[in-house]
Amino acid sequence: MHYNDFRTLGFTTLQNGLIAYYSQLNISDAELILIIQLEAFSQRGDNFPADEKLAANTNLSPAEVTGLLQKLIDQKYLTIDQITDSQGRIGNRYNLNPLYLKLDDYLAKNVNRRSEPTAAANEAAEIDNSPQTQLARQFEIEFGRYLSPLERQEIASWLNEDHYQPEIIKLALREAVLAQAYSLKYVDRVLLNWQRHNLKTSAEVEKFLQRNR
Repeated sequence: MHYNDFRTLGFTTLQNGLIAYYSQLNISDAELILIIQLEAFSQRGDNFPADEKLAANTNLSPAEVTGLLQKLIDQKYLTIDQITDSQGRIGNRYNLNPLYLKLDDYLAKNVNRRSEPTAAANEAAEIDNSPQTQLARQFEIEFGRYLSPLERQEIASWLNEDHYQPEIIKLALREAVLAQAYSLKYVDRVLLNWQRHNLKTSAEVEKFLQRNR
């Protein structure tokens, strides 16, 4: 089974600036996961998914989704626009343009001014350089949900106790996504299997996978 076999599931385009600096806009991890879901539905043509549909793709309840949507609206990151389709029917759609306008403003003031780096930009850079944080965010994006504290602790254990290289963990995550097994238990089994085969580098893992496809 290859990555390309799953391309029919589609892809969701998301700004790297949002992934890197959402916390600087006072957006919580749970809100980011919801924004990702809104983008995924929108890019598939569903501009006003029900709260239940959004909740089904996360570990949030419909009530929590409702609350988070209202918070994004209160923060002026999200609006609900009224639209009229080609047949004259009136409907609604979620609009994230206010969020991206504020993100563009933040990037222009704090990140793109290379000659005058700000404390906030330096802080964000430090966060981005943390392997544990990078891995946690990548898991959340691939799984389409917010990781629990225990799951974040598991990632920390892989790095600090088992001493897996971050690149090998990313390869194990890729194998889980390809198998549509969105759990850290599956990733852990993959890592243990590679450990039994004495695979210590990402290059060794790639060769092993090529031989066993």
